[in-house]
Amino acid sequence: MYSAEDPMANLMASEPRALQIIARFNISLGVGNRSIAEVCNAHNVDVNTFLAIVNYKLSEQHKVDLAAIEPQCLIRYLRNAHDYFLSFVFPRLRRKIIEALNYSDSDPKITVLIIQSFDRYCEQIATHMTHEDEQIFPYVDALLRGERNQEVNVSSFAKHHHSVDDQNAAQKLSEVKSLIIRYYPPAEDNNLLYSALYDLFVTERDFATHCDIEDAILFPLIRQLEKKPVKHNAKPMMHTPSDVLSNREKDVLICIVKGLQNKEIADQLFLSVHTVITHRKNISRKLGIHSPSGLTVYAIANHLVDISNL
Repeated sequence: MYSAEDPMANLMASEPRALQIIARFNISLGVGNRSIAEVCNAHNVDVNTFLAIVNYKLSEQHKVDLAAIEPQCLIRYLRNAHDYFLSFVFPRLRRKIIEALNYSDSDPKITVLIIQSFDRYCEQIATHMTHEDEQIFPYVDALLRGERNQEVNVSSFAKHHHSVDDQNAAQKLSEVKSLIIRYYPPAEDNNLLYSALYDLFVTERDFATHCDIEDAILFPLIRQLEKKPVKHNAKPMMHTPSDVLSNREKDVLICIVKGLQNKEIADQLFLSVHTVITHRKNISRKLGIHSPSGLTVYAIANHLVDISNL
């Protein structure tokens, strides 16, 4: 188990599994000889929350002290993890799989099946993460303000969470691995394909640990917050329906997700730059989402864009 006084460099150098967590706390390299507490303080990260997640990942026998968890720091970490999977891991891994498959002269149908299976897995995970970003995390924020929507509780969220964690999502990724292992013919150089297959296993374990952290830390923490007194004049939580955007706003959102700048969006949609900026403000206001990664998750989950085109 690591403590606040341990050097951060020792954790980074000796525990490669912890690197994924450290990155999602937006902690940079170049930590010198500073302790974990000193590095966390320098990056505005609650050290107890950081240690709870790190020690849980390294040893699932570690008992988490929920009283020491800073909820907003935990939510920031989980949002960053979503961004990591959807904006970096999945697109990068998809490109790597396609590049590896291009080395073989196999039946194109197998290649298509592999990519389709992977895309279905990514789409389901995107839907899962959008549910958390738009429903669970705002619910935690409301609880921290002393507000409570009596129509929902952590049990309903946990039920949805387990429906994604179980065999449904795992089966889709298993299909990808099985197609590659069982049916993809050898090529002269299999190194890239073996590397892609290894990355699939790493991604699967990484996402499973991510879900375990939510089960072991996030949901028990929500249960504790639900026991706190609520404001009697609290307003019920309002959730944004998927059709809240106008057709033109959806067009602008699609362009944003594709990485176009305001001038490029204006040229493509025959709008003024000022109008594009206004649409962007309205999109963020209506959805309550202000980051490009968050908008990407929303667009994928609501089938406005295909992850394969990103």
